[in-house]
Amino acid sequence: MTRTPLAAPKGQATKERLRAPYPRVRVIVLDDDVNTFEHVVRVLVRTIPGMQPDQAWTLAYQIDGEGAAVVWSGPLEQGELYHQQLAAEGLTMAPLEQA
Repeated sequence: MTRTPLAAPKGQATKERLRAPYPRVRVIVLDDDVNTFEHVVRVLVRTIPGMQPDQAWTLAYQIDGEGAAVVWSGPLEQGELYHQQLAAEGLTMAPLEQA
């Protein structure tokens, strides 16, 4: 009698999924003719953890001068939250980009 190999246990497939890197994204604010520098800075400081006013001002000038700026990058779920919060405050957002 010959034996045929058994399929991998379900737990093993789960382990393989856990080894895949967690998706990372970039949150990008776009330039518009609606928001003031002060509003952009205020929203960035209030929404993005650790964002300092000086950094927010630099990003606001980059958004104005270059048309867009990456304001945060990291894990997908946090990026989705920050993206939604910034959009809810009236900032013009690019779609999330994979980092």
